[in-house]
Amino acid sequence: MAKPPFKPFPKPPKLSKLIGPSFILVGLGLGSGELILWPYLASKYGLGIMWGALLGITFQFFINMEIERYALATGESIFVGLNKKIKILSPLWFILSTIIPWMWPGIIASSGLLIASILGIEYTKVIPITLLLVIGLILTLGPVIYKTQEIFQKTLIFLGVPFVFLLAVFLAKGPDWQNLAMGLIGKGTNFWFLPAGVSIASFLGAFAYAGAGGNLNLAQSFYIKEKGYGMGKYSGRITSILTGKKEDIKLEGVSFKKSVENLKKFRLWWKRVNTEHLIIFWATGLVTMVMLSLLSYVTVFGKNLGTGIEFVTKEASIISSSTFGFIGTLFLVVASLMLFSTQFSVMDATSRIMSENLCILSKKRFPVKNIPKYYYFFLWSLIILGIGVFAFGMTEPLNLVIIGAVLNAFAMFVYTGLVLWANLTLLTKKIRPGFARITMLVFAFLFYGTFSIFTILQYI
Repeated sequence: MAKPPFKPFPKPPKLSKLIGPSFILVGLGLGSGELILWPYLASKYGLGIMWGALLGITFQFFINMEIERYALATGESIFVGLNKKIKILSPLWFILSTIIPWMWPGIIASSGLLIASILGIEYTKVIPITLLLVIGLILTLGPVIYKTQEIFQKTLIFLGVPFVFLLAVFLAKGPDWQNLAMGLIGKGTNFWFLPAGVSIASFLGAFAYAGAGGNLNLAQSFYIKEKGYGMGKYSGRITSILTGKKEDIKLEGVSFKKSVENLKKFRLWWKRVNTEHLIIFWATGLVTMVMLSLLSYVTVFGKNLGTGIEFVTKEASIISSSTFGFIGTLFLVVASLMLFSTQFSVMDATSRIMSENLCILSKKRFPVKNIPKYYYFFLWSLIILGIGVFAFGMTEPLNLVIIGAVLNAFAMFVYTGLVLWANLTLLTKKIRPGFARITMLVFAFLFYGTFSIFTILQYI
């Protein structure tokens, strides 16, 4: 295999200029773990399970940074690197482990249910199907896909997260905050870590979705390239085949000489992207999960809420009665937009993953220059599959979310080990992960693996 050409390592900009890619991953988690699964568990079992949210998003922080490390140093996605280790099987696995878990449209079904509640109409499959088609049109017509997505997510996060935070602060009392603090270390009411009767599938799903979840974390390497971070400066971007200016896309990255000056630049980049991800992804994601779970706990804990996501509409009703009528409605609007934005980002990230892996699988049959076409093929294929799921009568949002989440947890178990292996063998010693980060990825690998296998055995 020919060695990649040498290019100068770019000088890092100020931290304020690096803000962006982590918003995408926060957005990917907003409508799954943050808004549905962790608040659902809190509404049924209390805040003693919140340690799982803290540990889950912490694991994802370290996993994501190793994905960023590879892209930052090479200018190529982690998928290209993994194909160097496992040819043919690697791209096939990532196509299948992306399309199968994410063909279950539970997130957009949840958004549709809340929109129906806001409008006072009956929830039917027509609503989420329409929303899927809207997402397809937005992504198809946006000139630069990444830019479209980043603006959308930033706007929602800047408006939605403070709103949820203020609501929780206003409604929660002293004992609620004490229960939350104890829950973050695993102490619940009459239990430690896991309450009696909790569904392991629901907990595993929530744990996997404490952040982006599934193969979506791997898409971080795309966003590094799209933003031009590090050696990603020398890559092209995916643009709309209808409205965008075509750019030269390269799968293989470039290398840099390991001079004192270049290594100094890499370390400065590494320090700044870690800071950006810690603030935007870890801190913002954790606060959002915790506040939404606290809000669920103080409004609907202990009430008979059924088995679906009815707890969200019940929350809104209690918020209205505890504040002003329009506040509850506003909560539903924010929640439905968060869910919509998550599905929006999911469709983009999964389409990127599958289109690049298709090219990696066979560049002769699937030329790299056609990646935008493959992107839209997979985008609309996912939309059609989602419509098919609804057409067959599977419309219960929570069940669809849990199915996808459990499948994604197993995918995370597999790629956590693969990413660590790639960084320890493909990168030079001077830029490989250290002992602390290796330890965190090993723990994450074992945790996802143990719970995934336990869940599979439970349902065999």
